[in-house]
Amino acid sequence: MNTAFDFSKFEQGRTVYIRPVKVADLPEDMRQHAGGSEELYAVHASDGERLALVKERNLAFILARQNDMSPVTVH
Repeated sequence: MNTAFDFSKFEQGRTVYIRPVKVADLPEDMRQHAGGSEELYAVHASDGERLALVKERNLAFILARQNDMSPVTVH
């Protein structure tokens, strides 16, 4: 869950989408790293590719903004 990701290759669109993800819906290897959380927040590129998973909604927005992206909520 603490793996660095190079966001710079996603220059085609600066909008990313933040949405909640149930830990139970994730693959087993990812659930093991959820630290007991029942819900995480995913950051997705405009083409739907998941770029990151974080524990808190605020953190997802901070991560996006620190990488010069414009986050919006999706539900």
